[in-house]
Amino acid sequence: MIKLDKIKNFFQKDESQHGNGLSADLSELMGMRRYVSIIRNTKDKAASSVDSGNIKSAFRGRGIEMEEIRQYQFGDDIRDIDWRVTARMNEPYTKVYAQERNREIYVWLDLSPIMLFGSKTELKSVTAAKIAALLGWIALDNKDRFGCVVFDGQQSWLFKPRNDRSYIAAICKKIAEISQKALNNSRNDTDAKLKSLKMLSRQVKKDGSVFIISSMMFWEEIYNSDLAYLAKNNRLFLFNIYDELERKAPRSGQYMAQFGEDRLTIDSSNKEYNKNYRDYFAKKYQERHDWCKHFGCQLVDFSQNSSVIRNLKIF
Repeated sequence: MIKLDKIKNFFQKDESQHGNGLSADLSELMGMRRYVSIIRNTKDKAASSVDSGNIKSAFRGRGIEMEEIRQYQFGDDIRDIDWRVTARMNEPYTKVYAQERNREIYVWLDLSPIMLFGSKTELKSVTAAKIAALLGWIALDNKDRFGCVVFDGQQSWLFKPRNDRSYIAAICKKIAEISQKALNNSRNDTDAKLKSLKMLSRQVKKDGSVFIISSMMFWEEIYNSDLAYLAKNNRLFLFNIYDELERKAPRSGQYMAQFGEDRLTIDSSNKEYNKNYRDYFAKKYQERHDWCKHFGCQLVDFSQNSSVIRNLKIF
């Protein structure tokens, strides 16, 4: 058994050796595949931090209802072999479970300008891209069909669900390209984002697992109806990628932040300002937490300053 603390140390050490932190590198996204077996092997259910969330139903494993017994085909899981029938027929036969043919995993990945922020290690967009890639590799390993919608603030790219290694690799390549180009994009189109979510809603069938990977601090009420629709018909997980600097103001002093031509001066020496700063984050979090509780979906707060899978638990 591999202990979770050892896994965290491995990931933190290994991830620091790749990428510039500004855009997701293809080798980084492809490399997320090697973490799948480690995640599968760990049995440690302890939470890794106060922000960690349990993804209990996204990857359900093999179905519990057997649909048929057929001849073994290349790629079938040897755990599903029916040894009694195999011995009687003198050739391998395998059990097929009903859920295995209908399971879809969808990711909506936000690489818009609101994700181009990071005080340490890497931008939130890079963290989000790594999580999307990891979910894709897990889906492949679990024989699930993986689909993805990538949004850059203006345009959307749709990848319909498939279970194929080369297909996941192609998605990773496109994510890396969009991540690089997004660095020069300063426009965040609200209508385009709404259109992108509606595209996702039309594509996802019932009883799928949907991951929305974004910064929920900047989500507007106009998007909630599409999220509610997804939550009603699927297992919905909201991954809130945040930076520690968004939760708590920096050490006492004056700071300047700039995005494009917009500049903002911060004076963190003011106690009232610091309180308002913390309260704003807490209010936004509570609003989204209450919304998720009402609609039966799961909110996973994910610190960008942590290792990609530090707060992620797959069951």
